[in-house]
Amino acid sequence: MPSRTKFRKLHRGRNRGAAKGGDTLAFGDYGIQVLERGPITAQQIEAARVAINRYLSRRGKVWIRVFPHKPFTKKPAETRQGKGKGNVEFWGAQVKPGFILFELSGVSTSAAREAMRLADGKLPLHCRFISRENI
Repeated sequence: MPSRTKFRKLHRGRNRGAAKGGDTLAFGDYGIQVLERGPITAQQIEAARVAINRYLSRRGKVWIRVFPHKPFTKKPAETRQGKGKGNVEFWGAQVKPGFILFELSGVSTSAAREAMRLADGKLPLHCRFISRENI
């Protein structure tokens, strides 16, 4: 979650179109690119990061390109309608198709592909493996 925000709760908003930025490899040689739109929670980002680091066992360098800026609220269970907006339950990021979530360098292609496959299993959206050679 961010260290501080101007407002505690945000509107839902819309998540249309393709990614305007963050859709090319900027730091590493390999990456994982989202093919769908939707929210990704901070817990899912962290689970994917742990999966990558655990498989690579501290080899290479990993960049996390997504940050959970947006608070998601939820009303308590068995509560009647009205009485305002619910409390913040978790933080997440709204991603669009083409956005790169993680980048990786300093390892072989096969190791990077397997690490990104494990990370993809922790994420709720379909992703694909990309590399600088394929661009």
